[in-house]
Order: sequence, then C-alpha cells, then structure tokens
Amino acid sequence: MKRCGQALKNPTEQPITIRIIVRVIVRVIVRVIVRVIVRVIVHHQEQPMNSRIVKLGLAAALAAAFAAPVFAQTVPQTTTPPTIPTANDVQRNVNQQQRIEDGLKSGQLNTREAGKLERGEAKVEKMEANAERNGKVSPREQARITAAQNRESRAIYSQKHDAQVGNPASASSQRMQADVQRNVNQQQRIEQGVQSGELKNREVAKLERGQSKVDRATARAASDGRVIGGEQARIQTREDRQSARVYRKKHNDAVRG
Repeated sequence: MKRCGQALKNPTEQPITIRIIVRVIVRVIVRVIVRVIVRVIVHHQEQPMNSRIVKLGLAAALAAAFAAPVFAQTVPQTTTPPTIPTANDVQRNVNQQQRIEDGLKSGQLNTREAGKLERGEAKVEKMEANAERNGKVSPREQARITAAQNRESRAIYSQKHDAQVGNPASASSQRMQADVQRNVNQQQRIEQGVQSGELKNREVAKLERGQSKVDRATARAASDGRVIGGEQARIQTREDRQSARVYRKKHNDAVRG
C-alpha cells in the first residue's frame, strides 16, 4: 500500500514503470518466438512436412520477432508533457501592465493608484521568479501564480472603476505613464523570448526577479501620489539595466529545450 501511495504521489515515475513492463513483455515474446522457430526446424528435420507450411511458419515467427521491438518503441508513452506555463504567465504580466498604462492615459487611474497596482505586479513577478528558478513550474506553483494574477486583475478593475480619477496631462502622470510603458515593453520582450525559445525558464526567472525590483521602485516613487524628476531618473536607470539583461539572456547560447 505504501508503494502504491508513492506511485500516486509521483505520477512522473509511472512512465518509467510502463517502459520497464513493456520491455519485460517484449523479452518474453521474443523468447517464445525463438522456441517456436527451433521447434519448427527440429520437427521439419525429424518428420518432413510441407515445405510451404514450414516457410510460412518461419516467416510469421520472424515477422513477429521484428515487430516486437517496434511495438515497444511505438507504445504510447504516458509521460507528463513538459509544463511551459511561463509564456502564459508572462503574457498575463503584459496584459496587466497594459491595463495599468491604459488607466493612467484615460484618467481612470491616478499616480498613487498605479503605484499600488505596480506593487501588486512586483509580488506576482517575484512568485514567478521563485517558481521558475529550478527550470520548471509545478502544478501547485502554477495554481498560486494564477490565483495571484487573478487577484491583481480584480484590483486593477476595482481601482479603474472607483471614484478616484487622475490627470493624464500632469507631469507626475506623464512620468508614471513612461515608466509603466517600459514595463509593458520589457514584459513583451520576455514573452517573445519564451515563445521563440531564446529564453529558458531559469533565465525568465532571473528576468522576472529584476522586473519585480523595477516595479517595486516604481511603486515606492508613486506612493505619495506624485513622481518627481529625480525619482523617474532612478527608475529609468533600473529599466536600462533590466533592458540590457533581457538582451543578453535572449542572445546567449542557452535555448529552450
């Protein structure tokens, strides 16, 4: 019972067990076929039979012998497909950042509200970085990321549809719009790298961690309701470093396998 429980808890081990079973079955089939061939030959030598029947029997046995390994190779493998939820997660990052940007431009979001949402985005990106750092995202990790993305989506909707409004033409909002637009651009570049195979999950993890730091800096600058020139300059410096990291990761030798 304990071993059965372990098998259920570790479904990724099941394909290995299936392959072992198939190999054992193939070996048994081959042994049986060899015995049949030997018996046919011996019987033919001891008691002459119709040569056509003997030839057909040998041909069938040989065909089965050659088909057995092919069968072993073509048995459908129930391996768990590689989980690549990363592209979907990054695409949602793009969508959320774009919604924040649209809210700033339309006046539905003021600088302080956008800052709160950027703090939420930073938390989501940190979760993604932690999940992807070992090269794969488990179903449990994916569920937590999706739940966090859903909460952030509801927060964006709530902030955009409350009574507070912003002034898109103000200097503070303009600076915030520029910062958020760069966040959109960086996430789009990461997402494109995942789709093209230029970025592996571990590389995405490092880039999302860097993006999380940029978003936190943006949130801090906007926490008092305005972004001054000096704050934006520091954010843009972070964005420049992040942009360079994205470029390097996408143009190294590592590719998604």
